[in-house]
Amino acid sequence: MARKRRNYTDELKKKIVELYNSGKPRAKLVREYELTPSALSSWINKYNNSGSFKAEDNRTPEE
Repeated sequence: MARKRRNYTDELKKKIVELYNSGKPRAKLVREYELTPSALSSWINKYNNSGSFKAEDNRTPEE
């Protein structure tokens, strides 16, 4: 059975990324917040690159 798609607020995403950046293990965050590893990686990359989770804030000028 497929998982139901969950939505996370930007505030919660920011909190999770900040926990990761402060040293909390990725695997622990995935288990604790019931995330997929790919979602967490995406949030980390987006937030650390631009400070935003929005797609338009993370595009290169060519895109």
